[in-house]
Amino acid sequence: MVFIFIILLVGAVVFDLGLVSKKNTAITIKRALFQTAFWIALSLIFCLYLLYMNDHVIAVKYLTAYLMEWSLSIDNIFVFLLIFSFFRVKESDAGRALLIGILLAIIFRIIFIAIGIELIEHFHWLMYIFGVFLVYTGIKLFWQKEDDEYNPDQSKIYKFCKRFLNFTSEEPNGRFVVFKNGKMLFTLLSMVVLMLGATDILFALDSIPTVVSLVRDKSDVDFTSVEKLVIYSSNIFAVLGLRSLFFLLQGAVNKFKHLQQGIAIVLIFIGFKMLFENYFPMPIYISLIVILVCLLSSIGYSVYKSRQKEFDEL
Repeated sequence: MVFIFIILLVGAVVFDLGLVSKKNTAITIKRALFQTAFWIALSLIFCLYLLYMNDHVIAVKYLTAYLMEWSLSIDNIFVFLLIFSFFRVKESDAGRALLIGILLAIIFRIIFIAIGIELIEHFHWLMYIFGVFLVYTGIKLFWQKEDDEYNPDQSKIYKFCKRFLNFTSEEPNGRFVVFKNGKMLFTLLSMVVLMLGATDILFALDSIPTVVSLVRDKSDVDFTSVEKLVIYSSNIFAVLGLRSLFFLLQGAVNKFKHLQQGIAIVLIFIGFKMLFENYFPMPIYISLIVILVCLLSSIGYSVYKSRQKEFDEL
């Protein structure tokens, strides 16, 4: 199964790089829709493969984990938009910057997942710490105000790069580095890529414990090879689809203002699930239903409020 996953992953990335993501090409809504459909279809095909090779429980675990990661990715997009707006990235450069940033994020996620699984298998009590962390994060996210906006120039990665790397204000034109007088200088597009990767790493602090909780049956039992595959694959497929989702939703971000409340409730639910799963075991179907209800309700409410605001302004 791991071999099949690797083949699908490599083939999809090559297809995305070679046929869809040409350099200095702006990604239209039509192309973004096609790419989003492509990644979702590929993820569902892998889900069917897991169903064929295992049982329906594994397939539902994968689907639930993927849906959770996908919804967290939408929340990720809001921060990405702020970064692109701050650095005034041209549409023709945005696709490549996102792709490199996301591939960088995938590498770090694989490392973090491997470390996380190893730690949890040796120290089962860490799940309780993750549970408390998710409950805290969910409560904080639920009450977070719109004016508590992420400021790229105040982030640690921005300050680190400005201090230790040599940057040029020259127009990138798709380049990440330029050479002047025999000296290599980084363009602001490089800064964007590093910030995208760092931002996704911060989001991974929530998403990885969340997915681990959804996939595991008992906190005091080691992961099976299939469970590890579900954790890795759901994470990677969701992140790979993030780029096309960015271009698809960038014009409609204001219509999803209340999505964070839906995600917050899910994080709180999963946090409590981590804390009490040894006492009140919960079938994966319950988690799937809770995630679907919270996300669909928050999206529906966001669209309703957006249309009501447009109607009031007429």
